[in-house]
Amino acid sequence: MKTSKIAVVGIGSASFGPMTLGDILSRPELSGSSLCLMDINADAAESMGRLARRLNESWDAGLQIETTTDLAMALPDADFVICMLEASRDRLWQFDMQIPVKYGVKQVLGENGGPGGLAHTLRTAPLVLEVARQMEIHCPSAWLLNYTNPLPRNCRAVEKYSDIKVIGFCHGIGNTVDKIAKILELDADDIDVKAAGLNHFHWVLDVRSSSTGEDLYPLLRQRELEFEPRTRRLWSDLFRRFDYIPFPSDDHIGEYLPFFHVEAFDSWTKYNHEPHRLLYGEVNDDRRQQMWLEIEEMSGGIRSAEHLRAGSGERAVPVMIALKNNLNSYELALNLPNKGYINNLPQDCIVEVPATVSGFGANGIPVGDLPAPIAAWCSNQVYVAELAVDAAVQGDRTMALQALLADPVINDIDVAEKILDEFLSVHADWLPKFT
Repeated sequence: MKTSKIAVVGIGSASFGPMTLGDILSRPELSGSSLCLMDINADAAESMGRLARRLNESWDAGLQIETTTDLAMALPDADFVICMLEASRDRLWQFDMQIPVKYGVKQVLGENGGPGGLAHTLRTAPLVLEVARQMEIHCPSAWLLNYTNPLPRNCRAVEKYSDIKVIGFCHGIGNTVDKIAKILELDADDIDVKAAGLNHFHWVLDVRSSSTGEDLYPLLRQRELEFEPRTRRLWSDLFRRFDYIPFPSDDHIGEYLPFFHVEAFDSWTKYNHEPHRLLYGEVNDDRRQQMWLEIEEMSGGIRSAEHLRAGSGERAVPVMIALKNNLNSYELALNLPNKGYINNLPQDCIVEVPATVSGFGANGIPVGDLPAPIAAWCSNQVYVAELAVDAAVQGDRTMALQALLADPVINDIDVAEKILDEFLSVHADWLPKFT
């Protein structure tokens, strides 16, 4: 069996790190491979290294494991680079949430679209691109498997400004299948969907029974009318008006649209929704401190780590194995440069489509045209993303302002300038290109 070198960049995530280690070390197909865990935080990297070595020993995984704080040391001869880095996520995300509201702009999540999505792009796109540029030097044939949000924007930065092959990963499609299964009162394993569009903004074009091939969309449209009748949802509003169900998580699809209703926005404060804790209160470090304590306990054998075998639900490791072993596997959704997969979106923009994965790479399945109104929304976001990426890479304030003004969440030129100027000020340490 072919062995590989896997580098994980940004392993020092208390939430993502352990699950990613579980994904890698639980797979016997990777036995004999080498794993390099990299993070600029030396303590975090070493903590994850201790956990990885513990899993490696107790699960008899057979990997060679090392840790480093130096990207240039992590990358040489890598076959796969998993990117999951972030820039001081919660504390900077809090600014992304609070500043627009200060000027009267309510955004539902502030992570991937809207003004918060722009600020997030300005911070993370240069970081992900730097990984790609170092890969060009140290491992130019490797695949960059990206988890870092805003996912399509960071993948687009790599696609446009480097020669590195990139795939973006999101578990959202699983949530879509689960929601449809709940509405239909069926097992999720008996539902086959074909969805396409953009990350966190994909649309289900076809729903069938996996066992019989029966078209389930007529039943879905009927059952949805009776589903949670006393609760208004954005995904439901869109489904009833456009006849196709979008990714049914209002916080994500609401980032790209101007009419996320205010009642829903405000009601989330009652449910302790994470971004609204950031908006209305101080960052609470207790939860992450507890995560690090659990990581240390798992590393020392005091706490069981068996739950990590179940995996994160993310698909980077199965795709890595399919690429390595030429498995001809099928993925419900990957984020890839558009090579004719969606006809009425621009070539090379990052789209989310079903795909096949083999030794020949990851290839999207062409879905033809998106319905016109859906294509219009997606097309708008493609060009907003393009402006944001160019602004981030070039340090161009004018492009950053244009990205805000092109975004449907913003409806006032003066407000856009005030938001942008404050973003550039509070995030200045993370935006050296704008100085």
